[in-house]
Amino acid sequence: MATTSTPDTISRPDRALALLGGSPDDATLRRYLHGLPGVDAVGLDARAADLGTRSIKTTSKAWALDRIISLIDLTTLEGADTPGKVRSLVAKAVNPDATDPSCPRVAAVCVYGDMVEHAREALGAAHGDPDDGGVSVAAVATAFPSGRASLAVKLADTADAVAAGADEIDMVIDRGAFLSGRYGVVFDQIAQVKEACRRADGTQASLKVILETGELQTYDNIRRASTLAILAGGDFIKTSTGKVQPAATLPVTLLMLEVVRDWYRATGVKIGVKPAGGIRTSKDAIKYLVTVAETLGEEWLQPHLFRFGASSLLNDVLRQRQKMAHGHYTGADYLTID
Repeated sequence: MATTSTPDTISRPDRALALLGGSPDDATLRRYLHGLPGVDAVGLDARAADLGTRSIKTTSKAWALDRIISLIDLTTLEGADTPGKVRSLVAKAVNPDATDPSCPRVAAVCVYGDMVEHAREALGAAHGDPDDGGVSVAAVATAFPSGRASLAVKLADTADAVAAGADEIDMVIDRGAFLSGRYGVVFDQIAQVKEACRRADGTQASLKVILETGELQTYDNIRRASTLAILAGGDFIKTSTGKVQPAATLPVTLLMLEVVRDWYRATGVKIGVKPAGGIRTSKDAIKYLVTVAETLGEEWLQPHLFRFGASSLLNDVLRQRQKMAHGHYTGADYLTID
């Protein structure tokens, strides 16, 4: 990738076209994506395994637990979701530990589009930028989780969620199109969904692009899909919907972080990463924090650059936090079940 010293003066589409050397059609994208270096799978797995063995000291663990909470997208994505369940989720997002006012809030609540208005209403004054201690509303869109819908439906799905007040959109790519080499289709859909994130006042909701890495088959495909999502305008690249196994894994997340690192070195533009699905314990989450810090630096451990997509993770982190504060775990009925 060519480097530039003026990242803020060049729009993402212009930069993508310059890097591609032509329009983002199948042939041009194939030439670019298949020209990326192949992934050393053995080396990637070994590096992830090494990072997963790192330990942290007690004072650092206290910091890490609070940081994990502040990076969580607390999620409910079930067909049986109700306004009442969303209100309960918001209450927990704003005040995770009712006995400890020093406990940080989560970064966002993540819901289906038709639940956005209920989440916004329940948040009230707590709604805001998670980097400033507020809680955002994220909505899944584009026929989540399968992505099997027409582009018109996907764009309407996105626009409806944004109009209802979503701050962030988590879209899914068309994995069938990607795996069959129709890269231009995937690029165009991401770019159009990005435009559908624009609000009436001209501001935009942040766009997270879900790759569903468990269906992409190879590390090389994950690198290509990550790069394609960034080229097309994604603000975040996200591993999974949580509905397909395997979901987030440390090697896959490390690979995506390396793609983001290379993009930043080439362009000066920072892209976020969101592992989602299967991260249930603070022990595992700390491994991800270490991996981010070692790959991109601690500056990436902020809500606008890194998130955990999770539902059950928060309770385990709270239990570990209480153990550090009081010397023992609380009873099983102390925390709400999400």
